[in-house]
Amino acid sequence: MTTTNDRQLKMGVFVQGAGHHIAGWRMPEAQSGSENLELIVEIAKIAEAGKFDMLFLADGLTTARDATPSVIARFEPITLLAALAMATSRIGLAVTASTTYYEPFNLARLLASVDLISGGRVAWNVVTTSSTGAAANFSAAEHLEHGVRYERAAEFVEVVQGLWDSWEPDPYVLDKEKGVYMDTSKLHELGHEGRFFSVKGPLNVTGSPQGRPVIIQAGSSGVGMQLAARYGEVVFTAQQALEDAQTFYKELKGLLPNYGRTADQCHILPGLLPVVGATEKEAQEKYEHLQSLIDDDGAYSLLSERFQLDMSRYELDQPVPDVPPTPGHKSRPQLLLKLAREKGYTLRELYREVAGARGHRIVVGTPVQLADHIQQWFDGHAADGFNIMPPYMPGGLRDFTQGVIPELQSRGLFREDYDGSTLRQHLGLHTPANRNGER
Repeated sequence: MTTTNDRQLKMGVFVQGAGHHIAGWRMPEAQSGSENLELIVEIAKIAEAGKFDMLFLADGLTTARDATPSVIARFEPITLLAALAMATSRIGLAVTASTTYYEPFNLARLLASVDLISGGRVAWNVVTTSSTGAAANFSAAEHLEHGVRYERAAEFVEVVQGLWDSWEPDPYVLDKEKGVYMDTSKLHELGHEGRFFSVKGPLNVTGSPQGRPVIIQAGSSGVGMQLAARYGEVVFTAQQALEDAQTFYKELKGLLPNYGRTADQCHILPGLLPVVGATEKEAQEKYEHLQSLIDDDGAYSLLSERFQLDMSRYELDQPVPDVPPTPGHKSRPQLLLKLAREKGYTLRELYREVAGARGHRIVVGTPVQLADHIQQWFDGHAADGFNIMPPYMPGGLRDFTQGVIPELQSRGLFREDYDGSTLRQHLGLHTPANRNGER
């Protein structure tokens, strides 16, 4: 396939030290450890050498003995981000943090600090936390209802962005002769009073070279899409079929003008788990080996986590039942149910697919076949790029960077080197105007 399109793919690497396939850590060549800093730094350097736009770190506020290997224990991600900022120089660094269980001031300060430390390479993945069990870890009587969580999230983001604008650009004077350290006329209080938050400000951290962190959003429900259309500069999503991805892409891009935004101000990146082989046969054998390592004993636990419902009441070898809605996930259960209906899955079969990529698309093949798939979705306006989810580390990422990335570069779809130093420059996003002064 060739292209005459001037658009360039946006590419993220979704980092999990144990890999994204539930059994990926069991591959003979796999290294493991979501608390293995040496491995995660190696992953970051491989991704930076591959010229990816960013690394993406997920988070969770609960754990359990039966949790999957990749999430049972892991670093607090903002702390990890600071370490990765010192180990890399160009790649963007995206981190997940909850609007339900943080306060705007402390999160704004943390993210502004790592953005400044990294030279303007940070993004914030805005989540409302789907896990109902998180409430018990934060002295809360109950988890907020889905709609209320998103109302809180919208106000939360507005407050955080206001705090990030506390300082106009270039406040440092450092005039030793006159004794002027900073131009404090460039410092502004926020004075926010809203339904959920009362925040005076100002923030005691100045802006980075990119102005403020990039906003990422991952919700695909109705209220999630509205939040993405209002604030999201990158949107992570999960669709299995090209037509579904095209529909989501068109609908979300169509919402942007409601908030005074244009299509190029929001990039849509579906998740993609690649299994790459030198030949199609080799790739298929690798995938079949991964699948053979899945332990079905974890089926009920994983499915219960995905659906936020005790699934042990259902038989694994019966067709997937109609699952009632819960206060947690909204869009992901619907995606999984749609997949199960289309493929006629039993619960066991659905579990084995979810164990591979948690509902994201799995593509098995040669570098050319992977590149063909990526280009088809890109040229077909189903995606602006992808968030790559290697099945195991670091080999699964190396397979992609050494095989698929050069193929995409040869087609003129992906950069051969970084043009800028900030994440906004990588993504082609403008530096946002400070509400208190012109940039």
